[in-house]
Parts: sequence; structure tokens; C-alpha cells
Amino acid sequence: MRVLVTGGAGFIGSALVRHLVAVKGYDVLTVDKLTYAGNLASLSSIESNPLHRFLKADICDRSAMQAAFESFKPDRVMHLAAESHVDRSITGARDFVETNVLGTFTMLEASRQYWHNLPAERKNAFRFLHVSTDEVYGSLGDTGLFTEMTPYDPSSPYSASKAASDHLAKAWERTYGMPIIVSNCSNNYGPYHFPEKLIPLTILNALQGRTLPVYGNGANIRDWLYVEDHARALDLIAQRGRIGETYNVGGRNEKRNIDVVLRIVSLIDIARPENRPHEKLITHVTDRPGHDARYAIDATKLEAELGWKAQENFDSGIEKTVAWYIANEWWWAPLRKEYDGSRLGLPKFPGDN
Repeated sequence: MRVLVTGGAGFIGSALVRHLVAVKGYDVLTVDKLTYAGNLASLSSIESNPLHRFLKADICDRSAMQAAFESFKPDRVMHLAAESHVDRSITGARDFVETNVLGTFTMLEASRQYWHNLPAERKNAFRFLHVSTDEVYGSLGDTGLFTEMTPYDPSSPYSASKAASDHLAKAWERTYGMPIIVSNCSNNYGPYHFPEKLIPLTILNALQGRTLPVYGNGANIRDWLYVEDHARALDLIAQRGRIGETYNVGGRNEKRNIDVVLRIVSLIDIARPENRPHEKLITHVTDRPGHDARYAIDATKLEAELGWKAQENFDSGIEKTVAWYIANEWWWAPLRKEYDGSRLGLPKFPGDN
């Protein structure tokens, strides 16, 4: 099995690449532009594995993508490359439109040309998995779950750009008959997560005795998915999922943001008792513009149809995650020099200083 993975040096992408190479024994080409969130150190465990190769390239570069297809000749494309942080999208939406929309268009067209010229047997076996987010569905009320039939209702520039990319992928399947599958996941967490998102930022700030910012009253709810469970799901969807279908991937771990933070500080209290209680570092800050109240995924289709089940619950996953960050300062310390955890996503207008 030869798999081309875009965004494979990112958080979810690197977990997927490590799984495909080290667990499944697939031949993998990682394509990544290495923006601020792409990190080759996340692939260090397989850097000498002959099954893995890396290409630094922009998915918006059609000629580079076409050359990658022609030289690597993949059986499968797993498209994860994306700008993904809501806060950054609020102040820099253009990057999100270019990468998430135009980049996906470029990948679909490069894949279509490659797939069209394959011999019949390989053409029938080829798959393109477009990996997306539950944020395209918008915000839930106090009850209910996102299903594959939930109407799209994106709230941020990030989720709008991902919604657009989802629609492109589905249109290319319907119009051109390409063997495309779409997945939408809930919030991921785990090792190798760039420290701008809630969980890694909270862990590292707590370890360093810094303020732990919580948006608003912390009542926003997310469904948390351990990244290695997600990687297993993506491999399974690409292998056995039905063409033209969407599969939602969720951990069935709904938590309020404030409760996530409190659980993390309780674990840091155990690891660093000399500085306890770390709860005193929590600071409530102005809420994010357009902050969705609640996300929750119904993963029944994936579980029933393909037999997937999350191996980690939130308690086991967050314990592993905190322990990993404590043990792997070599990975995150250089990133903290580039991004110190300061607040992102406060909109500015023309004329603002």
C-alpha cells in the first residue's frame, strides 16, 4: 500500500503517518509545506524508516503535486493539509481560504488527472480521503449530536473554509466519479500538538507557572478524541469506507472547557506538587468572537459500519497526554520560543494600532 499524506508533519497528520508506517507497514510519502504548525520532529520516530519519505511542498502548487503523483504513484491519498486554528482565522482568513479551499481544489485536480490515467485495476482500488472537522456543522444546543446528515452552518473563517473544501470533495465525487470519502472529526488532543490549542497550551503554561486563559465562563463544550484513535479511524475509513459517504469520528467525551482545564491542573499538581495548586493560575478572558457553544459527534455510523471504537476515554487519554508533555520537553521547548502562548484571534479593523 502506497499512501500520499498531505499535512503529514502536523498534529493529526504526523499521528496518521506514524501509524501507517510503524503499525501498518505502508509505504508513505508525507507532503507538507512546514508552516509554523508543521514539525519534522513529530516524525522523528520513523525518520530512518525506509518506508517513509518526505516532500516539502505547497499543496497549492499544482506542478509540485503532479510531480509527486507521477514519481510516488500512490494507491491512496489522505488529505489532511489545512490551516486549522480558529483564532488565527479570525485575523488572517486569507491563508485559510488559500490553503483549505484552493489547496484542496489543487489536490483534487492533481488526483483526478493521476487517477484518470491509472490502469483499470488500480483505478478501481484508488481512494481519496478528505479529512475535515465537526466545526462545519456550527453549534449545537444543550442536546443532540452531529450526524452525517446535519446541515452545514459554519461560524468562523476556519470552519467556513473547511466547509467549502468538503463541498468541493463531494462535488468531485459526484461530477467526475472519483472515489472520494469525507470524514469529519471532533476536537483532537494528544502528543505532538502545537501549543496554541487549549490542551497543550494549558499543560505547558501550568508546567511553567504561567496564566491559564479560559475563554468566557469556560462553559463551551467539546467532544474530545485522542489523536491515535483518530489515526486508526482514518486508516479504516480509507480502507473500507464507502465511496461518496461521510463518516463522523468522535470520542464520545463531552467536556466543558473549564473542566478540561481543571482536570489538567489536577494532574500537574501530582507531577509538580511543589507548585500546587495550579488552579490558581486560571484566568477567564474575553470570549472568542463567534464561539460555538457545543460540539458533539455521533460516531454510530463509523462504529456500526466499520467496527471502529475509541480505545481511550478522556481520563486515560489526558493522563497519557500530560505525561508525554512532561517527558518530551525536547519537542515543545523550541516551539515555545516561536509562539509563547499569547492571545490570538482578537479582530482588528483598518486604522487600529
